[in-house]
Amino acid sequence: MSTSTSGWSILPTSVAPPDAMLPEIIVPPPGSRSLALAAKLRAYEARGVTLIDPEFPIFWERAEGANVWDADGNRYLDFTGAFAVANLGHTAPAVRDAAIAQAGILLHAMGDVHPAALKADLCEALSRITFERWGLGAGKTFLANSGSEAVEAALKTALLHSGKPGVISFTGGYHGLGYGALEAVGIDYFRAPFRAQSARFGVQLPYPHCYRCPFECRDGFRLEGSPFPNCSTPCLEKLRSQIAATIEQREIGCILVEPIQGRGGEITPPRDFLRILREICDEYKVLLILDEIYTGFHRTGKFFACEHFGVFPDIICLGKALTGGFPLAACVGRSDIMDAWPASSGEALHTSTMLGNPAGCAMALASIREHEKDTTAAAARRTGRTLRLALEALSSPHIGQVRGVGSMLGVELIKTDGSPFPQLSVAIMYQGLKDGLILLGGGPAGNVLSFSPPFVVSEDEIGYLREKLQEYLTSLPGSIS
Repeated sequence: MSTSTSGWSILPTSVAPPDAMLPEIIVPPPGSRSLALAAKLRAYEARGVTLIDPEFPIFWERAEGANVWDADGNRYLDFTGAFAVANLGHTAPAVRDAAIAQAGILLHAMGDVHPAALKADLCEALSRITFERWGLGAGKTFLANSGSEAVEAALKTALLHSGKPGVISFTGGYHGLGYGALEAVGIDYFRAPFRAQSARFGVQLPYPHCYRCPFECRDGFRLEGSPFPNCSTPCLEKLRSQIAATIEQREIGCILVEPIQGRGGEITPPRDFLRILREICDEYKVLLILDEIYTGFHRTGKFFACEHFGVFPDIICLGKALTGGFPLAACVGRSDIMDAWPASSGEALHTSTMLGNPAGCAMALASIREHEKDTTAAAARRTGRTLRLALEALSSPHIGQVRGVGSMLGVELIKTDGSPFPQLSVAIMYQGLKDGLILLGGGPAGNVLSFSPPFVVSEDEIGYLREKLQEYLTSLPGSIS
């Protein structure tokens, strides 16, 4: 055991992180160039996308490792991984080199007519790292441009396989904002404005959350020292009964779930949750679809989060860190299930113009090769251990819970009465930017500080984060009880 100079302990590791490159603020952010770009964006981008105010946002110019430089020359530490995309680090050399090399050869092919060779290579690799690796035979893939598209391909597959349109998903879940995926999203903010156009084939049930139990159970218990709670049996039995009743009352073809919720606030379910879902799906002949767009590629310390539970899906949806920075995602399913689709007659039943983009495929293959190295898993675990110890060392009555798995961690901020405290989360995010920290708030109430840093972040950089967070928790307006 070693101890850092800032007073919190870290675990030893054989994977050495890079030297620290702490923030360097040349002009108070957002600087003049970022402000000018914000004015341009406000004039020409639809209003429902980017938050723009006098203190937000900064405009990125370049990024490397765990650092980002803005248009005004300020250097930041990114503890979001740009939405858990840059697992290997921003502009990871192997992925960057693959993109550059491919850009000089072929930028676009006719994905569903005359594909690039890399499309076949990537589909083969995705089978290898999922269903073949789990001992479940070969997998087949729909490539996509976004996670939302991958989810929608999975939902279409479930309908073709079972003939049943219904989908069970869970409160707090986030699966993308296309109309098909939106029907399964469990955060009402995204769904409510468009409910009049909803297909209404989805049913949301409670996602088990031991800190804020949806069943208001108070007699459950947690396993100390483990990131996985052990929920009381009555809660999970209530949920099992709700799922079974829904399947018996409606034509349900699949259950769609994040094994660990990301946008929902880094919610780690009880150990038995996925096992129960697998049992129900097997009993009722319903497909289990795991959305691992956020949790995949060692974000939780394992290649895929489902491996923590020893439960494997019928279909898995991947994206984000699949390429480390290119819009490409994948829906991968067991071959026998994916063969519910009819063979193409020449007019593809599910496709898009950019399907199997060569540059994206080259980046994904390079990323997969890096993730198949033992050093990548070790780096992910090191980052997660070090960051968790740093967050657990924080002291404040406004910290309700530090939770998560691997390098996917959240700090829930609460008021003195235990209710969500989103105002403090926002204040920390804004002050952090001034000090060179890129942070995100998460959870349906916006009161969870969400951390998904690149695996290359160093101990000293995490130490800087800890010191600043402690300062904010102590001194920001509203942070003193």
